[in-house]
Amino acid sequence: MKLSEILEENNIISELKASDKNGVLEELTETISSRDSSIDKAALVKVLVERERLGSTGIGDGVAIPHGKLSSVTRPIISFGRSKQGLDFDSMDGQPAYLFFLIVAPENSSGFHLQVLAKIAKILKNSAFRKKLMGAANREDLYQTIIQTDQTDEES
Repeated sequence: MKLSEILEENNIISELKASDKNGVLEELTETISSRDSSIDKAALVKVLVERERLGSTGIGDGVAIPHGKLSSVTRPIISFGRSKQGLDFDSMDGQPAYLFFLIVAPENSSGFHLQVLAKIAKILKNSAFRKKLMGAANREDLYQTIIQTDQTDEES
């Protein structure tokens, strides 16, 4: 499974405008719901907020991977956003989050959903990759960085 199969360049936000956790969830949801009529933005935001109540998806090292499932979705979809100034996401390490991968999966896809989550978490452990994402000039550079790192990870 390659991230290029589920992440579209149009679902990348090079500079998030949000200043808080709910704002990030809204913004990342907006980018995919505006392009996919099967996604009800309000319903997805509700699912994500409920998931965050169980425990923050801010995994530390400036990274958060909010995720949730919707019955209307037929395949996993990812959106990505970057906040150069960072914001409080109740991360495990208490530090601000800068890089956000939002994963939306069909309700009956726990195995695949977990594979996507694990793959993203794995490549984000690489500090050089995180630095590249922070230094990318625009949406296209962010997309190429993610796809190239994913391909390199697949080969190793």
